[in-house]
Amino acid sequence: MFAITMENPAATAAFGRALGRRLAAGDVVCLAGDLGAGKTLLVQGIAAGLGVTEEVTSPTFTILQVYDSGRLPLNHFDLYRLETPAELEDVGFAEYTGGDAAAVIEWADKFAAAMPDERLWIEIKGGAGPSERLLALTPAGERYRRLCEELMAAC
Repeated sequence: MFAITMENPAATAAFGRALGRRLAAGDVVCLAGDLGAGKTLLVQGIAAGLGVTEEVTSPTFTILQVYDSGRLPLNHFDLYRLETPAELEDVGFAEYTGGDAAAVIEWADKFAAAMPDERLWIEIKGGAGPSERLLALTPAGERYRRLCEELMAAC
């Protein structure tokens, strides 16, 4: 596991941009954290790092938003409203993870067993101050371990 402290929202967004610049087709990033922890802010940074030009918002009601204006497509999931693993099939989860796009999944912890075996798991928690965030990165697979090492060196 890798840990990093973000002092403010701008640092969280900057970390997201650094991650987005390093993502490749087929990468999966799973996000966990309480409401207001900064998951969507992190996704906005990731999208910016990928070069996405559309406005990025949490797809809480649509479950999935696809952004294709960047250097590779970004499939952004928000699983907050889903209640059963079977609902993942209804939204085409397997078809939108892997392949030619990068996938970022908010509330991945609701269905941890259904997440791909190889992935980057990021848990976001509040820190000492009101805008500080603690990010715990857990890589599953060699690709993600190397990715975490690159991110730690860059940030």
